[in-house]
Amino acid sequence: MNLPLDSIQRPTLLLDESICRSNIHWMAEKARRLGVNFRPHFKTHQSGLVGEWFREEGVSAITVASVSMARYFIEKGWVDITVAFPLNIRESIEIIELSGKADLNILVTMAEPLESFGQVLKVIHRPVGVFIKIDTGYHRTGLTSADNEKIESIINTCRKHSMLTFNGFLTHTGHTYNARGREEIEMISWEAFYQLKSLKDNFDSGPGDLMLSVGDTPACSLLEDFSTMNEIRPGNFVFYDVMQTVIGSCGTNRIAVCLACPVVSKEPSRNEIVVYGGAVHLSKESVFYKGKTIFGLVCSLSAGGWSEPLDDCYVSALSQEHGVLKVSKEVFGLLNPGDLLGILPVHSCLTAQCMGKYLINGNIAELHM
Repeated sequence: MNLPLDSIQRPTLLLDESICRSNIHWMAEKARRLGVNFRPHFKTHQSGLVGEWFREEGVSAITVASVSMARYFIEKGWVDITVAFPLNIRESIEIIELSGKADLNILVTMAEPLESFGQVLKVIHRPVGVFIKIDTGYHRTGLTSADNEKIESIINTCRKHSMLTFNGFLTHTGHTYNARGREEIEMISWEAFYQLKSLKDNFDSGPGDLMLSVGDTPACSLLEDFSTMNEIRPGNFVFYDVMQTVIGSCGTNRIAVCLACPVVSKEPSRNEIVVYGGAVHLSKESVFYKGKTIFGLVCSLSAGGWSEPLDDCYVSALSQEHGVLKVSKEVFGLLNPGDLLGILPVHSCLTAQCMGKYLINGNIAELHM
């Protein structure tokens, strides 16, 4: 890296290109080695520039979190996109417009919105793919694997409308984020794989054409067997974060983003440092780390990048613009207002969304917004 630290005046999200590219290469190579399609989720980085680093690894199909994000990446030349968010029929016209520019897959959990969407599809000439979202234990959205009648209803709706193509079943095992260690993540994942495979066996009337799509960074980082699945869609791995280190997905050396924050105050009675960098920059995500609830880990900064987390230093509280840091006596004595510290975020997806841009090798890269 080549960080122009003297020019940083306010909270700035730093992106280490070398670490990021290494993470992308590692996951792309793993997918090739394990024989599964790799459709990475771009909701973490939301960047046309980072997207090009994926292209260089042979990635041609992606996942996004919204229709507006699909538009952004279509404008960047991506033409095979899954929108991994339940169909919002208020966006039907925009989805139809975008379907003329790319192969789109949508996500459904109910037949009724899909029927309404199907009614307006007669104006397009390219089919829209449909995945049924299956709730395998995360309990956010989706049908259970036992909801046979509802699943059949969605499939029949696809058959009814020639411009809808039923592609298969998709899940997000987000409850792995509550797991700790490989064994627990494997148990959650294998249960999800079993449920999806059972659905495929029950509903695949063709020569095994239905797709089974899974995607969460802990499982995709740690598992070595996806043999019953067709596709993986991890997203957070591109940057990783403190939460992933606590889960066991990675080490802190693979975290590719760091928030540079100016020191603005010292509180000797509490051995606290206050930085310009709060909830509007980091989000208010927290994690239980070494017996404490923390909002980020503290690093030192240099022109070459950031250090490993400093011992006994962490973000203990956040308000809108303020970050309160508990630090060791040694670190406290070394810092003064005007100095810069680095904060490794608890959840890099939300930090990137909050910040809206990165500083990469001295250059600014904007995110989709």
